[in-house]
Amino acid sequence: MPPVYYVYIMASQRNGTIYIGVTNDLVRRAYEHRENLRPGFSARNRTKRLVYFEPYADVREAIKREKQMKKWNRAWKIELIERCNPEWRDLWFDLNR
Repeated sequence: MPPVYYVYIMASQRNGTIYIGVTNDLVRRAYEHRENLRPGFSARNRTKRLVYFEPYADVREAIKREKQMKKWNRAWKIELIERCNPEWRDLWFDLNR
């Protein structure tokens, strides 16, 4: 099985602060956000809710996508989240079932 990388979006609440990142372990990384285990933007802004993610087999493609999404305006980011997760549910619970 090839390695899997994820581009993900964390949010503080519906229409709240948004954080976009890339990781090779989505469960661990989302947990770190939830528990404020790393200082920085995410901890300061309480982006604890996993609202979107995309898997990639190639880390370079994942990083490219992350950079692309970070350049988007806020409306595009919200549109992406709402297209796939209109309730802004915390997808972390789905990953841990």
